[in-house]
Amino acid sequence: MRPGGGEKGGSGAPAEPADRVPPGKMAYYGKCIETVIKLLDQFKPEKESPEQFLEAAATSLQTLSPQEQAFIMEVLSGCLEYRKLLTVVVDAFYVQDGRLCLWADYSLFEVICYLATFQLEELGFQLFCSIMKSQPVHKVCKFLGFLFNPLNLGSWIKDEWSLIYETTHVKEHWIDPLMRWQPEVQELINQLQGALPNQPPLPKTKAKVTEPKEFNLTAPRPRAIPVPEPVPVVAKTRPVPRSTYRPPKEQRLLEMTKRYNRRKAEELLLRASVEETRCAGPRSRGEPPVEDSKKKLRLRFPPRIVKAPKLTFYRPNDASPVKLNTAAILREGALYQRQVERELQRVDKLVDGAGDLSEFLRWQRKMQAKDREEQLATGECRRLQGKLSHEEAVLARQQAVQEKKQKADQKKEETAELMQQCAERRLQEEKSMKELVEQVMETQKNVKVAQTKLLKGRRQMVQEVIDESRELLQRSAEAAKEEQRRRCELISQLRALETQPTRKGKLVDLTQIPGYGLEGEMSVVELRERLALLKETQRCKEEEKRDQIIQGKRAKSRALQNTVEQISLCRAAMGRSAALRWEEKKAQSAAAGAPSRDERVLELQRRIREKAAERRGQEALLHVPAPRAARPKQQAQLEAQRRLEMEQSRERRLRALQRGGSAGGPARCLGAV
Repeated sequence: MRPGGGEKGGSGAPAEPADRVPPGKMAYYGKCIETVIKLLDQFKPEKESPEQFLEAAATSLQTLSPQEQAFIMEVLSGCLEYRKLLTVVVDAFYVQDGRLCLWADYSLFEVICYLATFQLEELGFQLFCSIMKSQPVHKVCKFLGFLFNPLNLGSWIKDEWSLIYETTHVKEHWIDPLMRWQPEVQELINQLQGALPNQPPLPKTKAKVTEPKEFNLTAPRPRAIPVPEPVPVVAKTRPVPRSTYRPPKEQRLLEMTKRYNRRKAEELLLRASVEETRCAGPRSRGEPPVEDSKKKLRLRFPPRIVKAPKLTFYRPNDASPVKLNTAAILREGALYQRQVERELQRVDKLVDGAGDLSEFLRWQRKMQAKDREEQLATGECRRLQGKLSHEEAVLARQQAVQEKKQKADQKKEETAELMQQCAERRLQEEKSMKELVEQVMETQKNVKVAQTKLLKGRRQMVQEVIDESRELLQRSAEAAKEEQRRRCELISQLRALETQPTRKGKLVDLTQIPGYGLEGEMSVVELRERLALLKETQRCKEEEKRDQIIQGKRAKSRALQNTVEQISLCRAAMGRSAALRWEEKKAQSAAAGAPSRDERVLELQRRIREKAAERRGQEALLHVPAPRAARPKQQAQLEAQRRLEMEQSRERRLRALQRGGSAGGPARCLGAV
C-alpha cells in the first residue's frame, strides 16, 4: 500500500516552489493533463492489465521531453493504482452535484481528484492553482466544491475509502490533509467563480468547408413506374351450412339410447328390490319353490321406494348400431380364435388320459368358503374395535374438557394482569411520542422553505430548455417540408418522362422448329401433342390401379363380415356362461350369509357395553345430554337403503363378470359350433 503524499517524492515531476512558478507553466501543465486524460480514456480494464498499458503509454511518449514524460507517467500510474478510490468519488459526484455534466469529462474529474488527494503536498498550492486554472473553470469549481465539502469528507467518503483500505491509514494520510487544505481551496474556488463572468469568449475558428467532387458514373436508366394492379374481385362467399348449428344425428341417437337404457335399468332395479328375498331365500335341494312366498315377504318387509318423476322415453333406432373399426374386429376375432384353440387342446389332453380337476376344484371351494367366514369374522371384529375406540375417545374428550376449563380460568387471571401493565406502558409511550412530534414539526418548517427555493430555480431552468427545444423543432419541421416539396417535383418529372409510349411486341410461330441443332428438337405444337398423349396413358394406368384397389377392399369387407358374425356368436356364449356362474355364486353367498358367533366378537361386544355404561355415567355428572336413540322409522329407512346398496353392488359384480368372464365357457361353445 502506497501512502498518499510523502512516498512519491522521487518521481521526477517538475515541481517548483509556490512563489517561483513562471507564467508559461500553466499552458505546459494543461497540455500534460490533456495527454493523461486521453490515455485514461483509452484504458480498457477488461482487455489489458495496468502494467501492459503503462508500458505501451511509455513507448508512445518517447517524443516528449523527459520532464513531461515523468510527470505524465507519474499521474497516469497513480490514477490507475488508486482507481477504486477515485471511482467512488467521481460516481457520487455524477449522482449528486454533476447530474448536468458530460460523461466525456469522467477522466478529467479522476485526474483532479488524484492531484488534490495524493499530490497536493508534493506539488505545492501555487502550482496546483495554476494546473486548475488551465482546465475549464466551471467544471473545476463544481468538482472541487464537492470534493472539499467537510460534510462529504467526514461522512461517506471516509466510510467508502475505509472499506478498501484501513481506517487509520485513510484518516491520517488522506482525510486529515484534505481537511487542512480546505480553507485555501475554498478561496481558490471563490477566486475562479469571480473571474468566470470576466473571462473573454473563446474565438470561433472557421471550419474548413469540404468541397465535393462529382463521381464519373454512367447515367442510370430511368426507373419504370409500376402499373397499378387491378383491384381483385372477391368471390362471393358460400353461406354457412345449416348443419353447423345443429347437433349431429349420431349424438341424438346416443341420447335416445341412454334414456332407453336408463328406463330399462330403473325397471330392473325396481323389480329386483321387490323380489329380492325370493331369490336369496335358502331352501333344500329337492323342495320346489313356493308360489306364495313373494306375497308373504312383501308383507313382512315392505320396501321403502321413492316415486320418481314421470319421464318420456323413446325407443332407439336399431338400424344404426355402433360400428367397430377394422383393427378392433380383427383383434377380437383373433382373441376368440386363440380361446377355441386352447379349448381344443384341453379336450385332446382329456382324451389322451389327462387327469380331471373336479376334486381339486371342490376342495378349493371349501377352503374359499372357510376363508370367507374368517374374513367376515375379522371384519366384524374390526368394526367392533372401531366402536370401542370411539367410546374410549368420548371418555378422553370429556376429561380434556374439564382440564381445559381449569386452564382457561388461570389464563383469564394472567391476561387481566397483562392488560393493566400494557395500559400503563401505553400512557408513557404516548407522552414520549407527543414530544417527538413537536420536535419533528419544528424541523419540517425549515426544510419546506429550502425546498420552495430549489423548486423555483429548477422550474426556471426547465422552462428555458423547453423554449429552446420548441424553436429547434420548428426549424427542423420547416426544413423537412421544403425537402419533401423538392422531392415531389422531381418524382412528377420522372413519371412524365416514363409515360412516353414505347413500341413493344414480337411475333412468334408455334409450328416452327427453332433450329438450334439440338437432339430431339421440336416445335411447341408437337410438344403439346406429346404431352397430351402422356396424360392419356397415365390416366389409363390410374383407372387400372383404382379397379384393383376396389376389388381388394371388397374381399377385405367380406372377411370382416365373417369375423363379425363369429364374434357375435362368441359374445352370446360368454353371456350365457357368465349368467350361470353368477347364479352359482349368488347361491353360495346366500348360504354363507348367516352371521357367525366368534369368541372375539362376543368379547368385544361385552367391552363396548361396559364403556357405554361408563360414558353415560360421566355424561350424567357433566350434565351433557346423551344422543337420542334412532327412531323406528329411521331404522326402516336405513334397512331399505342398505338393501338398495346391496342390489347395486350385485349388479356391478354381474356386469364385471360379463365383461371379463373366463374363457372356458365361450371356448367350449365355439368348439361345439
